[in-house]
Amino acid sequence: MFDDEVKKPKPAFVPGQDVSLMSVGELQETIAALKAEIARLEAAISAKQGTRASAESLFKF
Repeated sequence: MFDDEVKKPKPAFVPGQDVSLMSVGELQETIAALKAEIARLEAAISAKQGTRASAESLFKF
C-alpha cells in the first residue's frame, strides 16, 4: 500500500549525537564528510552572493 512512498535516507551524522560509540575511523570519515559538506555550502553561498552582486550592479542608477 505504501511501497511507492519515497523514503528519505537517514543522515549518517546528526549534530549533537553521541559519538562515544563511534570508532576512530568512523569519526575521521564523519569529519571528512562534514568538511566536504561545508565546502559545498560555502560554494553555494559564493554563487548566490555573486548572483546578487550582478543583479545589484545591473539595477543601480
